[in-house]
Amino acid sequence: MDKHELTELLNRVADGSVSPDDAALKLKMQPFQEIGDYAKVDFHRGIRQGVPEVIYGEGKAKEHILGIARAMLKNKQQTVLITRLAEEAAEYIKTELPLEYNSMARIGIIGEMPEPSGKGRIVIATGGTSDISVAEEAAMTAEALGNDVLRLYDVGVSGIHRLLANIDTVMSARVIIAVAGMEGALPSVIGGLADCPVIAVPTSVGYGASFGGVAALLSMLNSCASGMSVVNIDNGFGAGYLASVINHLD
Repeated sequence: MDKHELTELLNRVADGSVSPDDAALKLKMQPFQEIGDYAKVDFHRGIRQGVPEVIYGEGKAKEHILGIARAMLKNKQQTVLITRLAEEAAEYIKTELPLEYNSMARIGIIGEMPEPSGKGRIVIATGGTSDISVAEEAAMTAEALGNDVLRLYDVGVSGIHRLLANIDTVMSARVIIAVAGMEGALPSVIGGLADCPVIAVPTSVGYGASFGGVAALLSMLNSCASGMSVVNIDNGFGAGYLASVINHLD
């Protein structure tokens, strides 16, 4: 149950279509479910945070991912989002559940994608084509959480005219996610142009001295552009989630 469903339930109590006892029973249902000895699925996260639990697939056995997803669906979760999902695990889950899989983003989705409910548009920009896998993780996360997303890929600072040619898109965004490896300069440039929050995502793309994304991370943390936040290296999910929270604020 998410906040919308909770509000709907309370409205039905108010109009008499659901009895207080039936509503209390629904709310008293166990807020989490133990599945074997490997998971405790949190069913009240949607009430607490507005977003139901998301499955992090990396490091989990495919059988465990399937079991968790089944529990979520049984509890009426409309959209099950699975991040860092290996292709082998995705193929296994597809034999049991209607999973849609994006191999670029390593994201699996079971259920219907929600209609956009955010206040504006999230723009996701990348420095280069090599950053797209992380950007797609952010994009699909944001879309699964009910946001209108526009992709603006390969607009890095080595050809700044590519970004400036899309300045209207940058200026019309409610939130921007800027994804870059190498020296990580793109978010600072966008942060100096945009009038909305900018979420910087360093990627592990780059040659030896990039230290697997540490150079980009430090550049972004030391940016002089105001209104910019930074998530961890390659953390497209975290950026997409945070952008969705901002985009749903009144």
